[in-house]
Amino acid sequence: MAFWLPVVSLWRRELVRFARDRNRLFGAIGQPLVFWLLLGAGFEKSFAPLGISSGYLEYIYPGILLLILLFTAIFSTISVIEDRREGFMQSVLVAPVSRTGLVLGKVLGGGTLAFLESLVFLVFLAFLDIPISIASLGMTLIFLAILGIGLTALGFAIAWQASSTAGFHAVMTLFLFPLWVLSGAFFPAEGASRWLAYLMAINPLTYGMDGLRQSLYLTTSDANTHLWFCVIISVAFAALTLSAAVWQVCRKEK
Repeated sequence: MAFWLPVVSLWRRELVRFARDRNRLFGAIGQPLVFWLLLGAGFEKSFAPLGISSGYLEYIYPGILLLILLFTAIFSTISVIEDRREGFMQSVLVAPVSRTGLVLGKVLGGGTLAFLESLVFLVFLAFLDIPISIASLGMTLIFLAILGIGLTALGFAIAWQASSTAGFHAVMTLFLFPLWVLSGAFFPAEGASRWLAYLMAINPLTYGMDGLRQSLYLTTSDANTHLWFCVIISVAFAALTLSAAVWQVCRKEK
């Protein structure tokens, strides 16, 4: 009980902070929505020769879901830098609470927000020719939850080392955003050059993206081994980034 009390408190604090800042919802949903509409309409004809059976607006939709998770993870973990600057983080660190509990509370709070904001974007499935079933919706929600936790934990680990929000944004631009581009969200690996396809193959988000895309078209009769492989890689990614975040906090205290 003593371990979970700070976890729940920090998780609740993230939700309350979000509820008081409505602009975060607009920023996390509005920009990906604009990307989706502009890129989907602009590249509709350009990507037809690559053999994409669906329209590009439909192809990039799972990638926009992943982008929402990424943006929300970035916005939520910026609070790590703000809390440190305002002295809140120092007060938590000197309190008799587990450092792991601190990380879990912040990551679960940000992951919950990422999951909820991606749910809002799921309403646009009504405008796409994607046959949604209970199986596909359930599997999609699983991937959204796993990727939300993994990306938030990654953002926490990076934000913990950042000395300012400007530095954090610089890392985001040079590292996190390319991870999204190289996940297959923007273009398929089949149409990329060999070296770029190799980078996409070693990118853990590629498997989260593949799993998310396959989940949207999943039927109850599907038995796809690659889908479960994507689940395993995504869970491993979330566990690795969460462990890295915990290690960062514990190392800082030694």
